[in-house]
Amino acid sequence: MSSSTTKKVYLRRFDRSYIEGYVSPATFQRPDGVEILKRSAQVIVVPYHEVRALYFVRDFEGLPDGDEEKRVFGSRPKVDGLWVRLTFRDDEAYEGVIANDLLALHDPGVLFSPPDANSNTQRIYVPHAALKEFKVLGVIGTPAHRRRTRRKVEPGKEQGDLFAASSNERPAQPPTEPPF
Repeated sequence: MSSSTTKKVYLRRFDRSYIEGYVSPATFQRPDGVEILKRSAQVIVVPYHEVRALYFVRDFEGLPDGDEEKRVFGSRPKVDGLWVRLTFRDDEAYEGVIANDLLALHDPGVLFSPPDANSNTQRIYVPHAALKEFKVLGVIGTPAHRRRTRRKVEPGKEQGDLFAASSNERPAQPPTEPPF
């Protein structure tokens, strides 16, 4: 998320109703539900079992999960992370990419990037209570590992002693006549 203190969101309930408003990315997850500041300046807390998804959007223009919204990837995602499929309690499925950090799964929900990076929806938060199934489809990117560092070589030792002549042998003399 960017450094702004509040984000524009649509909260979708399981009864198909929407709430437009703003959330603070650091504090919207409460023990009893999602805290949202409605556009009418009321602060409400919606219990997790009523929340289907919270859509972080660029602008309030149209509903975030309309028919033209892409819900699955056409091919393997290009963003690093875990490629997941979330199946809601109402059997609708959505794919996305979450951070490759399993500690984040201890939160009351999952925050993921949707398949269409150019849509109005930037991220989607889904409470665990809204899910029937959560599958990891693939790991995208390289595992976190340290890069190999080159050994420091002493000056003059770049080649090593591989071709050095021993003290008993004389260096080979180049031929004086052509070999033909």
